This record gives sequence, C-alpha cells and structure tokens, in this order.
Amino acid sequence: MPPTNMNPNHNQSRATETRSSTANGDHHHHPNGHSITAQPLPRHHTYYPRSSSSSASFKGCCCCLFLLFSFLALLVLAIVLIIVLAVKPKKPQFDLQQVAVQYMGISTPTPSSFDGTATTVATTPTTASLSLTIRMLFTAVNPNKVGIKYGESRFTVMYRGIPLGKASVPGFYQEAHSTRNVEATIAVDRANLMQADAADLIRDASIYDRVQLRVLGDVGAKIRVLDFDSPGVQVSVDCAIVISPRKQSLTYKQCGFEGLN
Repeated sequence: MPPTNMNPNHNQSRATETRSSTANGDHHHHPNGHSITAQPLPRHHTYYPRSSSSSASFKGCCCCLFLLFSFLALLVLAIVLIIVLAVKPKKPQFDLQQVAVQYMGISTPTPSSFDGTATTVATTPTTASLSLTIRMLFTAVNPNKVGIKYGESRFTVMYRGIPLGKASVPGFYQEAHSTRNVEATIAVDRANLMQADAADLIRDASIYDRVQLRVLGDVGAKIRVLDFDSPGVQVSVDCAIVISPRKQSLTYKQCGFEGLN
C-alpha cells in the first residue's frame, strides 16, 4: 500500500491555489483527468439617468402652465363680453347748460391821434387786451345701468381760433341712471390780440355789442362694471357762446355742431 500524504498544510495550499486560479479564469486539470474551467464573476453596471428625460418633463410642465393661463384668459374675456352684452353700454352725455358772465373788459391803446389841424383822426388799433371771467355749468347724464368714472376734464375758450384761457374739472364717479351738475370757471387776464384780431374784437364789441367765443373740451369716461373699468371713451364738448359786453351777459349759446365761421 502506497503511503498516504496526511500533511494538512499541503492540502490547504492547493485549495488556495485553486481558488486563486478560479478567480483569474484559469483552467485546471482534475487529478482524475477532467478539465475544470473557472467562470468569471458577474460585473455590476452602474445606471446613470439620462438628462433628456428631465428636460422633457420640464417642457411638459411649461406647456401645461401655458395652456392653463390661456384658458383662464379666455374665460375672463368671455365673462367680460357677456357682461358687456348684458349691460349694453351707452355713451354718456356732457352738455353745457348755462354760462354766467361775471366780467368782460376790453382795453386798447390810445384809440385816436391828432394831426396839425387839431382834427381827430381815428386809427385802427394794432393791439387789444381782453379780460374775461365766466362760470360754466355742465350737465353730465349717465343713461347706463352701471356707473361711469370720469377723468379730469379740460376746457378752452377761444376767440377766432386763438386760445384765451383754460379751465379744468376734477374727475368724479357718477351712479347709474343719474344726472350731475359740474361747474367750471374760466378766468382770462388781459389776453393780447394783435392787428386784425384786435380790430375784429374792437369792432364786434363797440359796433355790434357781441363777442362770439368758442368753448372746446374733451371729457374722458370709463364704464365701471364689478370694480373693472372699460376702455376709455371720449365725450367732446364744442359750443359757441355770444356775450354782450355792454350787458355783461350771455345772449346766445349753441352746442353740438362742427366748426365756427
């Protein structure tokens, strides 16, 4: 009987070599003649998320928000249109009712000169000054079912296309189906007129006792519905007034026409 190797250290070293060879993928031969092939250990792959997926989700959120805001805007617009159609807004009326002449005066340089024979020779004035104070009473009529918000209004008094003075009226709110009186005072302090205009003013006042003036103004108004203001509309005031310098009173008034001669 052959001797048996009972050295444990020898067996342990062979087992260690076998495991090392198997980890390296080497081929070993079994003592019985069979070949043993070592299988490689499985590798673990690390997964990295793609940036394209996050970008696509961000774009999707933006599209959703855009569609949401568009829907809300269309909804608000539809509600406003329904309210406007139900209210049927009308243009307010702003008319000049009364004109009170508080003062009107015309001054000129020396209206005459003397020649060598002591005969008075009338000369045509080259300048004239007009002083005027008038109080105007306007009537604002709101025919709508809702209130109207007026902005600041400005009025100008003119003589033959020449601005003489201005007046302003602060803005105010007017209730539905109501009428409101608004006052404005125009004060003109020695407005100078030259040559032909001065001659016309002197002739109108001294010969005809009538000075024709024109009152122009633009009134801005907005219709208010549920604390929302509609786009502004313009109400124009265009009136002709005739004042008697001798009587210091109004003799004629007409509004709502185009142009003056």
